[in-house]
Amino acid sequence: MLFVGLTGGIGSGKSAVAARLAELGAVVLDSDRIAREVVEPGTDGYAAVVAEFGPGVLGADGGIDRAALARKVFGDAEARRRLEAVIHPRVAQRIAELTAAVPPGTVVVNDVPLLVEAKLAGRYQFVVVVLADETTRIERLIRTRGMTADEARARIAAQATDEQRRAVADVVIPNDGTLADLHSTVDDVWERELRPRARAA
Repeated sequence: MLFVGLTGGIGSGKSAVAARLAELGAVVLDSDRIAREVVEPGTDGYAAVVAEFGPGVLGADGGIDRAALARKVFGDAEARRRLEAVIHPRVAQRIAELTAAVPPGTVVVNDVPLLVEAKLAGRYQFVVVVLADETTRIERLIRTRGMTADEARARIAAQATDEQRRAVADVVIPNDGTLADLHSTVDDVWERELRPRARAA
């Protein structure tokens, strides 16, 4: 098995890379989705979040209101650390459980938006970074997420820089062209880098 960390800034096209890797045969684990699962009602993560931040972070359906929780921790480093102390260990445990169930020779890709920011590169045997020019990213965010240009720039500025991402990358996948160009690059990385390492692991 090869345990791969996949990351890239907002608007870089990381999700398109994850989707292509899944088509090629990788088992893709989405950290954001798992982070939501570990705080669903009835879980100990849910109880821990409510104990830490109070009932004000609950929505009308009784589940965690992610927007309300984000407001609690936005700009408050201590609150964010408290939230991460609840979520990160549970996400890591769930990923370990899912990874343990895969057969030998599998490429397991963990899609982690904030891999660099959270200093998680050391957890992976191989790190793939998706990069795109800032202008391209802003255009995508305006088109696909309805952001203004200023909102897009602010979101990009709040994340790690391309230089910081390159510093942890084993492979960089550029994504400034067409989807066909991206698929061709991902296919090459799959055949040249990922599959051979998974077989040899």
